[in-house]
Order: sequence, then C-alpha cells, then structure tokens
Amino acid sequence: MTIKVLEAHEVNEHRVALPGWQEQYTQMSAGRFHGRLVHAESAAVELYEERMNLRVEQEFHAPADALVFSFDMSDNALYLLDGQTRNGWVTPENYREVAVVLKQPGAWNRSASEFRQLILQPLRSSGCSSFASSLCGVLAEAVQGRVDVEAPGFARQLADGCFQLLDEAMDVGGRGRAECHARRVVERVKAVVNDCPQDCFGVQDLAEAAGVSVRHLQQSFMRYADLPPTVWLRNRRLNAVRRDLLAADPAQVTVAEVAMRWSFWHLGRFSQAYHGLFGEYPKATLKRG
Repeated sequence: MTIKVLEAHEVNEHRVALPGWQEQYTQMSAGRFHGRLVHAESAAVELYEERMNLRVEQEFHAPADALVFSFDMSDNALYLLDGQTRNGWVTPENYREVAVVLKQPGAWNRSASEFRQLILQPLRSSGCSSFASSLCGVLAEAVQGRVDVEAPGFARQLADGCFQLLDEAMDVGGRGRAECHARRVVERVKAVVNDCPQDCFGVQDLAEAAGVSVRHLQQSFMRYADLPPTVWLRNRRLNAVRRDLLAADPAQVTVAEVAMRWSFWHLGRFSQAYHGLFGEYPKATLKRG
C-alpha cells in the first residue's frame, strides 16, 4: 500500500502527483495558489482527493486501462472516465474532488461498452454526496494508518459502490449537451493555440479558428471557463511565463526576455497583469526560481 500527501504552492505541482495521468494545470483566477492531494494505491485500485483554492484549467489524459469515477464535490456530480479520455475544463474556486480509479476494468465483470455513452457526462444520484464524503473519510483514515486499502475485499467494496451509483445516476440532459458543444468549440481553438503557443491571437482570429461567430465563441468560453477567450489565452501565456521563470537561472535570464518570448511586449502592463493573477511580481518569481 502506498499513501502520499502533497501540499502544493505552485499549480503545476499537481500535474506530476498522480501516476499514469498526463496533465497540464493552468491558473485561471487571481491569488496565491494552494492545493492538497491525498493519494492511496493498491494493486487493484487507487483512491485520491484533490483540493485547490483557485480556478484552474485542467487538461488531462486518463491512465491507460483504467475506469475512473470522479466525484465533483462542488457540483455534487459524478463523471466517468476511461483510458481513452482526453478532456479539458476549468474548476471553480475552492474545488474539491475525490475519485476511485479501478485498474483493469474488465476484471470487474462489467463491459466497458455499456459505459461509453456516459463518459464525461455529468451524472447524479441521491447517493453521490454521501458516497463521496465517505471516500474522503476513508482516505483520512488511511493517512492515519487506520485503514488498509490492501485489505481483502476493500477494492471490491469500492467498485460495487461505484457501479451501484452509476446504475442509479441520471444524465442532466440539455445542460450536458450544451457543455459538450462548448467544449468542442474550445478544443478547436486549443488546436490552433497549441500549434503557436507563444503567439497572441485576437478574438476574431480565435473565432475564425473555431469556425464560429465572435458571439458564439464568447458564449462557449464563458460556459467552459467563465472567462472571455482573450483573458483565457492571456492567462495561459502568463502561466507559461511563470513556469519559465521558476525554471530559469536569475544570473542568466531576465524577466523581459521571458516576457517577450511569450509575446508580452509592453512590460509595464505585463508586470501588472502577472501580479494581478499570481499575487507577486515576475522579478520575485525569478529570484525564487
């Protein structure tokens, strides 16, 4: 049995904390980040709880050959993921999630095909909240050494509880379809932005990349991130600057060099925007790096 507790003060620390996940985290609301991750793992199952105080864009690829039951405790919803799941979304502030990862899902006598239409849909049942709270309690007990996730029958008990909730869950319907449509628009924008990550695109450029009107683009990003698309893009570039500053040698690199690398040409406005998002000026970040 492996138990791990991470107290994070940089958003990207969460990215490397979960084994098997491919993740990118981007801070999207202003303030000093604090997150906490508790992770327990046995041969058959993983259990983790994640908390973050700020809004964060998570882009991820779930572990291969796994079935993930992710409980969004902010919205009292269950999301199902499998080994092919790739997704991006923006958490609310003070986000809390607890999840069960079943390894080799075929071993649980349930067919993966029966869940295909439920992947990434917000699912709800009357037992979601209490089951998620009980999972958090199990993790807290495991950290204290009072629960052994390797104990006989423990993984089966978790799996049975998850599948029971899944059988009871009800799709939210129209809301889920609207969220999926907004996500498709955002993914088309990301494909262009990721090809030229250091460029600064205007709103018309982004709308053309997505093949939608500016108004449609704005609505999709407000649904996805609760941010206008240009602010979303600026925040991504500011996060990239921060990662570079933390990795840089202050004796060899200047803030101006890093800022201009990410298309911030007005250094005064850049410095204020950076401070507004992260709560410190870029020079302070470079010194810490």
